[in-house]
Amino acid sequence: MARAGLTTERVVAAAADLADTVGFEHITIAALARGFGVKDASLYAHVKGLTELSTRVAILSGLDLADRIADALAGRAGRDALLAFGHAYRAFALEHPGRYAATQLELDPSALDEHPGLRRNLTCTYALLQGYGLAEPHLTDAGRVLRSTFHGFVTLELAGGFRHRRDVEETWASALEALHVMLTNWPTGEAR
Repeated sequence: MARAGLTTERVVAAAADLADTVGFEHITIAALARGFGVKDASLYAHVKGLTELSTRVAILSGLDLADRIADALAGRAGRDALLAFGHAYRAFALEHPGRYAATQLELDPSALDEHPGLRRNLTCTYALLQGYGLAEPHLTDAGRVLRSTFHGFVTLELAGGFRHRRDVEETWASALEALHVMLTNWPTGEAR
C-alpha cells in the first residue's frame, strides 16, 4: 500500500530536486526515501526502480527546459531569439545542474510519443534557425553546432572549467555574438 501523501509526481519532483543537489548520476531510491522519511519499499508503489525514476526525471526536466526556451523565444526572431534561447538554456543548466544532466539521458522513442512536449526543443531550435533563412540540410547542421556550443559551454562552466580571470559573462556574450555572425553567414553553397 502506498504511503499517504506520496504520489508519483511528488516522488519525481523530489528526485529532480535531489539531482540538483547531489548530481543526476547520484540519485538513489534510498536517498529519496530518507528525504521522505519512509522505507525504500514505500517508493516502489510509485516507481518501479531507479531506471524508471531516472527516465521520469529526464522527462520532467526536458519538458521544463522546453517550456523555458519556448517562453523566451515568444515574439522574437534573429539575434534577439538567439540571445533569448541561449540565456534560457544556460540559466536552466546553471540553476538546475542535476535536471540539466537528466536532459541528456537518451530516452526510449515511446517516451517522445507519450510526451510530445519533449520535441519542443527541436521545434524551437528549428524555428530559431529558420529565422536565419536556413533550410535542410543546413538546419540540422546548424542545430548540431548550436547544441554543441551551448552544451559544451555550460558543461565546462558547471565543472569549474573557466578559471581564467576573464569574466565568464563576457565570454558568454562573445560566444552568442559569434554564433549570430556564424548563423547569419552560414555556408549554404554547394562548393565545399
